[in-house]
Amino acid sequence: MNLRAILMGLAFAFMWSSAFTSARVIVEYAPPMASLSLRFLVSGLIGVAIALALGQNFRLSRAQWRATIIFGVCQNALYLGLNFVAMQWVEASLASIIASTMPLIVALLGWLFLGDTLRPMALFGLILGVAGVAIIMGGRLDGGIDWTGVALCIAGALALAIATLSVRGASSGGNLMMIVGLQMFVGSACLAVVSAFTETIEVTYTWSLGIAFLYTTLVPGLLATWVWFWLVNQIGAVKAATFHFLNPFFGVLVASVVLHEKMGHWDVIGVAIVAAGILAVQLSKQKPIPLPPEKAT
Repeated sequence: MNLRAILMGLAFAFMWSSAFTSARVIVEYAPPMASLSLRFLVSGLIGVAIALALGQNFRLSRAQWRATIIFGVCQNALYLGLNFVAMQWVEASLASIIASTMPLIVALLGWLFLGDTLRPMALFGLILGVAGVAIIMGGRLDGGIDWTGVALCIAGALALAIATLSVRGASSGGNLMMIVGLQMFVGSACLAVVSAFTETIEVTYTWSLGIAFLYTTLVPGLLATWVWFWLVNQIGAVKAATFHFLNPFFGVLVASVVLHEKMGHWDVIGVAIVAAGILAVQLSKQKPIPLPPEKAT
């Protein structure tokens, strides 16, 4: 893994984690699904325009169309949609920690349903991850936790894990920015339909809302998605997913700095344990580099 990939991975982890803080700001002033649908529409238009300017086209392979639709529904509509709704009741830091367990869920589902090998280090990582989340939840019980919001966050992480398992190896073949833009349209359409039947559009227009919406549209929405696919193409999905272990740190840090959310000592301990669990699971998937044959003397 070269320096450029490492820097891109760090940038992705920060951008991905910061989305929960900007989402928390947005849902204070606007209905969650309608605002997220609009975000995806704007991101999609920008993404497709950039793709066309780069000479890309709509001729995707069957695997790419499949990835576009699955990620558009599972990642954009379900995962982010459920998290946006949950953010009305749970703190951004807690939502980011739950979402960060996605690699652990992927490893568990792959072992249970797809016959993936679960090495001892991966099993140890899963145990650490569960223990870390339990510590964080236990430390926040005194302050009160909205379990409906927590359940929505868990359902969202599960949806993203299923999408990840469903599109293994489907991000290659070019037209990368076009795929990013089109999956935004899929998510926007799904959320627009649900919003039309379930939400009343009442918006309080403020500078905070405008800045948060612009940031979440361009940075986590468009740039982070492009960086993720770039990482998968350059270093592979396993190595790229290793950067997820930084998400709990960045998620809690950004929420603490921007939203002034309290961070107790149990949060710090739990986050460190969850991060260690994610790292252990991802490292267990990496194949050892074979040693070169010894030269004959």
